Amino acid sequence: MRAFLIGFSLAGLAACQPAVPDSAAGVGFGNYDSYRQSRETQLQGGTAPGVSIVGPAVSTTPLDATGGAVARTQTPATTATATGDSDAAQLARDTQAALAASNANSGEAPLNASPSNPAPEAVNSLGISRENDFSAVDAQRSIENDAERIARNRAQYEQVAATDLPPRTESGPNIVAYALKTTHPQGKMMHRRGAFASIPRAERNCAKYPSPDLAQSEFLSRGGPERDRLNLDPDGDGYACSWDPRPFRKAAAQAED
Repeated sequence: MRAFLIGFSLAGLAACQPAVPDSAAGVGFGNYDSYRQSRETQLQGGTAPGVSIVGPAVSTTPLDATGGAVARTQTPATTATATGDSDAAQLARDTQAALAASNANSGEAPLNASPSNPAPEAVNSLGISRENDFSAVDAQRSIENDAERIARNRAQYEQVAATDLPPRTESGPNIVAYALKTTHPQGKMMHRRGAFASIPRAERNCAKYPSPDLAQSEFLSRGGPERDRLNLDPDGDGYACSWDPRPFRKAAAQAED
């Protein structure tokens, strides 16, 4: 009884499984051989026997934006076929037409590369310019001619005798002389300042001058270094707006050496 029930269950499961189609069958054909034969016939431009196309035929005519048919232009390959020429002959004619159009736009004839074209003319047998060819230069002038030309140029020179520089005239104070006269460093108080002297005020006043040299010259011309009417030297070292006398002292020391 138990064996009978197991066999009955297996038979029921087999009946529930879907049938597997024959793998030899093609798509819409009895077998794969007939499908392949039909496909090869279609690719060769024929129609497979016993096969009908269902549905409307697809037009190969291009459409414009409004849906109307666009007139086709004959391609070079079609023209070549119609005239009986090969594709190479048609390509050659198209190339000549393009070159002619380019010549019309540029105004210059195109240069056709060909082994029969003559070689370009060299300047000389060595292929260098006349300015760098010693033989060509020697034919035009000699060393003696160059010497005469140099002598003529030297005869036109005018030698001016050296004279002393004129004395330097200055209307204002000489900051170089002041730098060489002083020896104390920056920040060392040498002159008393009033109660209104302050660093923030001096910074605002110094910002009006393009350089510390101009500020120092103005400072000396207005009573400095003893007096600071413009409030440019709040620490009383005699140097306005952080003016530094050391470069002038260094230059004078190197000149003496």
